[in-house]
Amino acid sequence: MENATRSFSICRLPSVLAARGNRSRSSHYDDIKKGLWTRPVKCAARACGWPQHEVEALNAARIAGKTDDEIMELVAKLEDERKTALDEALK
Repeated sequence: MENATRSFSICRLPSVLAARGNRSRSSHYDDIKKGLWTRPVKCAARACGWPQHEVEALNAARIAGKTDDEIMELVAKLEDERKTALDEALK
């Protein structure tokens, strides 16, 4: 994803669940355990969320009819990209 279009907004759990079609909390966390959704990032001492671009990418993959295996690959890629996001943003 290009730097110019990447959003560094953090979505909290209620908005993520709503974006996923009002998926239940337990199903959402089961998806994380199965590797079908990215792990949350800390945004404060007692708060976490998900990067908006990851929520959008994963929803787009579901809409496109990607298989669970393809989505697991996307999850791994998105989590790897987190490691270099700051360096890319500062370029």
